[in-house]
Amino acid sequence: MSEMKPQNSAATSKNTVKLHRVFAAKPEKIYRAFLDAEAMAKWLPPAGFTCKVHHFDAKVGGKFKMSFKNFTTEKEHSFGGEYLELVPSKRIRYNDKFDDANLPGEMEVTVILKEVSVGTEINIEQAGIPTVIPLEACYLGWQQSLAQLAQLVEPDIAE
Repeated sequence: MSEMKPQNSAATSKNTVKLHRVFAAKPEKIYRAFLDAEAMAKWLPPAGFTCKVHHFDAKVGGKFKMSFKNFTTEKEHSFGGEYLELVPSKRIRYNDKFDDANLPGEMEVTVILKEVSVGTEINIEQAGIPTVIPLEACYLGWQQSLAQLAQLVEPDIAE
């Protein structure tokens, strides 16, 4: 599996991060991990955070709401959004925004899944990140989250 890395440093000047990774898992399994509330709560929060899912309706036009809690400081931040596009096992697009007025704006996340010889290639773009959030923090958080996603989707456990 390849390491997560920024793809285009020029794009980061517009509060956008782009990530790429290859997983040893089928696209269907990764797609499902993005649309299952319990799975999201397990893999999405970066290291040092827990996740609580308040609402989760994984369909086009469906909304979600969750919060991350810093385990050290116990400070919590909530965010939510809407699913804009769902193409099974190929593409997920949603928007989201923080409830905190100090983190303004609406972000849009696009996830593209492509089946490859060893599993799935994933490309993620997160645009519209609030300017007060350092982009390197976004890269680090996504890298941690996707490492946890790999731990969830790559094992092939028979019942």
